[in-house]
Amino acid sequence: MLWLSLLALKAAVAARLPLFVDEAFYWQEGQHPAAAYSDLPGLTAWLTRLGVELGGAQAWALRLPFLAIAALVPLLLVRMTAREFGARAGWVAGCFGLLLPLAGTLGLLALPDAMMALATLLCLDAGARLLREVDARAAVELAAGLALGALSHYRFIAVIAVGGVALLCLPQGRRALRDVRVLVAAAIGASAWAPLVAWNMDNADAGLRFQLVDRHPWAFHIDGLWFVVVQALLVTPPLFAALALGAWRGARAANPAARYFALSGALIVLGFFVLGFFADTERVSFHWPLPGYLALLPLLPGVLAAWPRWARGLAAALAGAAVLAVLGYYVAVSVPSLRARSAGEKWYPSNFAGWDELAGRVQRRLRELPPGTRVLADNFKIGAELGFALGDARIEVLDHPINHKHGRAPQLRLWRLERDRRIDTVAGPALLVVGATEVEYKHLLQRYHDLCAMLGPLPPPQALNVDHGRQRFLLFALDGRARQGPCTTPAMAWVDAPLAGARVGREFEVAGWAFKDGIGLARVEVLLDGKPVAQAQYGRELPGVRGFWRISNDPQHPRVGFAARVRLDAQAPGRHWLGLRLHGRDGSIEDWAEQPIELAPR
Repeated sequence: MLWLSLLALKAAVAARLPLFVDEAFYWQEGQHPAAAYSDLPGLTAWLTRLGVELGGAQAWALRLPFLAIAALVPLLLVRMTAREFGARAGWVAGCFGLLLPLAGTLGLLALPDAMMALATLLCLDAGARLLREVDARAAVELAAGLALGALSHYRFIAVIAVGGVALLCLPQGRRALRDVRVLVAAAIGASAWAPLVAWNMDNADAGLRFQLVDRHPWAFHIDGLWFVVVQALLVTPPLFAALALGAWRGARAANPAARYFALSGALIVLGFFVLGFFADTERVSFHWPLPGYLALLPLLPGVLAAWPRWARGLAAALAGAAVLAVLGYYVAVSVPSLRARSAGEKWYPSNFAGWDELAGRVQRRLRELPPGTRVLADNFKIGAELGFALGDARIEVLDHPINHKHGRAPQLRLWRLERDRRIDTVAGPALLVVGATEVEYKHLLQRYHDLCAMLGPLPPPQALNVDHGRQRFLLFALDGRARQGPCTTPAMAWVDAPLAGARVGREFEVAGWAFKDGIGLARVEVLLDGKPVAQAQYGRELPGVRGFWRISNDPQHPRVGFAARVRLDAQAPGRHWLGLRLHGRDGSIEDWAEQPIELAPR
């Protein structure tokens, strides 16, 4: 019942959840069939292709194969645990495999983790069988697990290494590793890495270098200490403590299977803990230890059996609440009004947000432009998301830092979809879509100047502010002709007062600065909830702005400051959104991103 209920709930959420950027890129890879890609082996992309072939270009269809694979994980966990420790232990382990938040939400997104989890359990199950007796069935299962893992992700190397060490630590494991059937299974698993090895050999080890070198600082940093805190919260503290205790007891047990599970799970989790002091901290990595927790779950029933009933109930309740909380987060991401309320928070889900709105705006804009106008994306995220929405896997992408940061630049170049800095014109009319919030604000003006270097002075943009501008896109209509003159960019602005989240009265002052390179601004309006409430005095002298933005060529520097007195009357107290409308001297109009303020009662 738990399995069916959670599967139904995940399917309902998956049908509503906007496409995550990595899912969109895996879809794009699936539309370009290959044995391997720059960021991953081929299996994830093949599964996305299977999903859309079965169900059409829908997010739920894309995720369907991953939901099905994830549904097998707790069932295999039940079978494996029951064989080693009894039927009751099997059902308990399976239930907690559903309640473990990292495992219970597998398959909700079209990511490689679902297949990695299944491959891990296949290898673990085969290893436990081999400790009892080496037979063809266990060897075939091991070969299947090793091959599926190799086709899923580079990280599966950790599972292979730890599993091998765990077997070598046990006499029964060393005996099994000498058997020719196990060696053949290992050879089959090793052969599954051939496409990835071949891709790296053909592309100067670009994928391997990104995964093992470029994305990691490989210098000690204290952030690794957060690992225990983050993992305890994700797994839930009682369950984390129970798994740790299970690893401790299992490593000292007489049962070879218990020792095997304990060593496998503990070494994986501890390995990623140590790696956390030297590895990448910018990208999401909290899910990396999941294979270790899956290995420890068969030991969990034995630990819980010694706990009082209230403690077992508390562990299950907290784990279940955590799974529901994660699913609730995805539901909130799916509801535009709820997502918009989080625009001022650090946890705003930018990688889920704005893509439907952007696709709609691009489609409307294309209908207004000459026939044959192509879409040109600023970065791989926009290219993949628009590609999925528009059914076009060949949208060209500009050279962008995040293409390299996420290891997607080599693949885009292989597809001949990346335009580099040497190209300064666009052949034929094009609609350039720029993600203004994809780079840090302090680097945004440099990004605009980089666009000028590639395309010439930029025409007036059409701005799309999603969720009060937390996700901000700019659309430029390019006619294909070379543009001459100084670099003309979108406007830049900042509100110095009031601060974001500040409490204000019915009358307050708004002050800040704004400029527009190449052209300059004519005037600045102050908006509240998207409606003009004051005309600012523009042109105050602020030499510090030019001192910070040294490359700015706005002809009005240093007179780029503004100030306005806002008087409100009928607005209700509470949260409102303060924004700016920037009028360029070329007639362009851009609404700037908004920030929250709290309006006091009368």
